[in-house]
Parts: sequence; structure tokens; C-alpha cells
Amino acid sequence: MSNLHHIVVVGGGAGGLELVTSLGNRLGKKRKARVTLVDASLTHVWKPLLHEVASGSLDANANEINYRAHARKHHYEFQLGRMGGLDRECKEVIIDAFHDDEGQEVVPERRISYDTLVIAVGSTANDFGTPGAQEHCLFLDSLRQARRFHNLMLNAFLRKNHEAMQGKDHALNISIIGAGATGVELAAELRLASRELPVYGMNHLQASDVSISVIEAADRILPALPGRLSSAATRELERQYVKVLAGQPVSEVRENSVVMKDGTELPSEMTIWAAGIKAPAFLSDLDGLEVNRGNQLVVEQTLQTTQDADIFAFGDCAACPQPESERPVPPRAQAAHQQADALYKTLCNRLEGKEAVPFVYNDHGSLINFSRYTTVGNLMGNLSGRSMYIEGKVARLFYLSLYRMHQVALHGMIRTGIIWLMDRISRAMHPRLKLH
Repeated sequence: MSNLHHIVVVGGGAGGLELVTSLGNRLGKKRKARVTLVDASLTHVWKPLLHEVASGSLDANANEINYRAHARKHHYEFQLGRMGGLDRECKEVIIDAFHDDEGQEVVPERRISYDTLVIAVGSTANDFGTPGAQEHCLFLDSLRQARRFHNLMLNAFLRKNHEAMQGKDHALNISIIGAGATGVELAAELRLASRELPVYGMNHLQASDVSISVIEAADRILPALPGRLSSAATRELERQYVKVLAGQPVSEVRENSVVMKDGTELPSEMTIWAAGIKAPAFLSDLDGLEVNRGNQLVVEQTLQTTQDADIFAFGDCAACPQPESERPVPPRAQAAHQQADALYKTLCNRLEGKEAVPFVYNDHGSLINFSRYTTVGNLMGNLSGRSMYIEGKVARLFYLSLYRMHQVALHGMIRTGIIWLMDRISRAMHPRLKLH
């Protein structure tokens, strides 16, 4: 096996996991190459679902994938650890020492040699240096953060319910800074939670006692999406009694409030930061690889880094040019999915001495899901290039299909069908919200 071409993929997010699955099934299974995935977590959950984990409408335990078990089934190797550096001359990835929750070292720093390296480490929240954001905001970059948010939310509801029983002031103010897709969808999920939890014993706290605000610096929510979609989303949030504060940059976050640029102070016992993303900081010092101001690795259209043809990058951590456009490929799940497919073809070609496949992004539209209330979005026509606005059950069906497509890429059609059936049974047997 040591003589086999070694492909190392760092980052087991949506794109990275889809890539190693395809490579393992084709190259690893037939011993044409050795494929290794490196990730700092033991399990994978599709990142667009983290806001549902946070609100409790999705049980992460039933939807996470264990990397070791998946690796064995799909003929690749898994290494637990966080990438800390790179030695391009020796062609080695440096993996930081791994510590347990008590701080004890489990595995020391180590190096993994590669012939081809793929970096797909995703992104983290960008607080733009806003005072108090790191100290007082909750973030949803990882499954651990989503679970922490869920526990804090349940405790906040329980505390306010007890205060209501005692006749005290029990208003709960929740603020979401950033009205992109994550912020808007999280607001709808939290409104659902405020209406569902009283059914499970917290009947002294009413949904009207829970104030949810979405704060956006731009002049409208969902600023990166078409105006019609933004208008529809605003109407739906207001229908769910979510306050929409557009054109309101945040200047400071305090322990129990959010301060706007104009000096307005908004009470907030729970504040979530969902405004902007950036690539992990360690990429800016990765043995001479070129990065932009957002720490993204700059890549060619083939997804090869500009300084090293044996190192590729894709997904949120890469700045990939688009033909006939000044803007790079947007950091979206559908882009990572398409890049994983193109890179799979390129890496298979490399073993056969063939050319790399240039990546061309195809925007299939956008869908915004308002929990169980409704879904709105636009779909791009493949032939005409025009977008078609959709909403309601049809839009909801398309939204659900996105996750099923991800599952098909990881498990195949038959297993995905079984998973779908198990999900239906689980929903019939368990509460609508995760209560612990």
C-alpha cells in the first residue's frame, strides 16, 4: 500500500466527505490509490442543518455519520486531528496533537505524507472585530456549538417558565445578528420552538413572551439573493411575529443587549452571530500558499492552488474564479457539491496522466426554509437562464431533496431510501422537538 498514490483530504464537511466517498469507492476499493480523510471531529452532520439541531427540531444523533464506520464501508482511511501546518518540500501535512475534554494528550503531533493534497476545511463565523461579539454571542459553526446552543435555549425557556409561575417579569429576548439564510431560517425554527415547548409542560411561558429579532446591516434581509425572495422572506418572518431590523449595523454586543450603530440598545438575553464567514486563520500561514483577505486559499479554475499544482482547495475555504465574472464562486453548499464532483474527475484523471477538469459553477437557485411553516425560493432554468419563483409545498419538496441528494452521494440510493423510511418512523414515535 505504501507504493500507492496517496490522496489526503483535510476536512470532512459536505464536499470533503462526498469527495473521499467517491474516491474510495473507485480508487481505494480497487487499490489504485490510497485515500485518507483528516478531520478534527469523529462525526459529520450536514452544516446547513446545524440551525435545526440548535433549535431542537432535528436530532443530530440520528443524522450524524461516524467517519470511521463510513471509511471502512467506502474504502478510505480516517485520521482524527486538526491540521496545524504544511511542509510542501517534504509533502507532509502537520496534524496538531489531539487532547481529550480534560486536556490530556491522546495523540501527539504527527505528520501525514501525501502525493496529492486537498484542503476543504470550510469556514468559521466572521464577527468583523465587533466589540463583545466573541464574549457574548453564540455561534453555529460546529455540531458542538449547535448542541451547546440547544442546551442554553432549553434552560432559558425553563427559567422564564419558572419566573412566569412566580408572577415575575418573564420576557425572553433573542437576537440574531445577520439575516443571511442561516439567520432567517434559525429565526423561524426558534419561533416554532417557542410555540411547541408549552405543549411539553412549559405552559406558563407563551410564544408571545418570546421576542425574536433578526438584525441585518444591509438595507434588506438575504442581501445576496434576489429582491423578490428577500421580500417574501420578510413577509413570512413578520407573519411569524419575528422582528426584522434591516439597515441596522451592530456596533457592540453586551451581556444582555445589542447596541446599534445609531446608539439604539436592544435587550437580548440570547444573542446569536450569523453575519458573515471567513476561512480558518491557519490557512494564512500555510507554507507560502496564496490567500486573500478572508484567509481563503486562492485557486485556479482547476481548483489547484496558485503556488503548488499538487495541492487543491475547494468549498468555503477556497477563492475560485468564475469565467466572465469578477466575483469568485460563492461559499454555498451547492458550490461545494459541484466542486467535489469536478475534483473527483480531476484526481482520477491525474492517476491516468490526463488533464484536470476546469470547474464551472452552475447556480441552481436558492431555497429558504421557514421550519414547518413554509419554504420560498427561486430555481434557475437550465436552458433559459431565467429564475422561477416557488413557494409552499413545492418549494419544501425541493428543499428536502437537497439533503437527500447529499445522502445519496454518501450512501447510495438504496441506503438513502432506508434512512428516509427510518426518519419517518422516528418522527412518528418521538416528540416534534428534542427536549434534552
